[in-house]
Amino acid sequence: MSNKKYKYVLFYKPYGVLCQFTQDTPTRSTLKDYISIPNVYPAGRLDWDSEGLLLLTNHGQLQHRLCDPKFGHQRTYWVQVERIPNQDALQQLEQGIAIKNYRTRPAKVRLLPTPPPLPERNPPIRFRKTVPTAWLEMTVTEGKNRQVRRMTAAVGFPTLRLVRKSIGNLQLDDLQPGEWRYLQELEMQLLR
Repeated sequence: MSNKKYKYVLFYKPYGVLCQFTQDTPTRSTLKDYISIPNVYPAGRLDWDSEGLLLLTNHGQLQHRLCDPKFGHQRTYWVQVERIPNQDALQQLEQGIAIKNYRTRPAKVRLLPTPPPLPERNPPIRFRKTVPTAWLEMTVTEGKNRQVRRMTAAVGFPTLRLVRKSIGNLQLDDLQPGEWRYLQELEMQLLR
């Protein structure tokens, strides 16, 4: 990475890691346990119990553009849900769901025929022999607090595992939980 003004880092946030550098509780890991690059901050968040792609940068204008819902940046998630969603539930998710005092924007949703290629989670999700699970791929354009989890729960299929696989054109690709890398030149061009 050349000595340019801005830094862009892709990180595969593991389960149980807070999306911040400051440690407010001694029992939880934070980004500082994985990333030692000064002055970069997350462009968006992933809850401590969610996993996957996180972009960190020192480019404040880009952070704002990626986080503000009016820009409609796509984020795609692999979502393991309890039970097998029917077509009605998938259609409701696609049309948008009323949650508390707002209605989510329409989402792209598809039921995956097989589980996505993910490493095992530590700790593993709870497993119940009598309750099957399914994987969805969901693309949303807003990032409300716990939005995907609230959407799947609202249609009767609670989320068990949530992994962000992409932010716009940026992909998890070969990153493993806890790994990070600088963006490549082409990725930076697409991002801008």
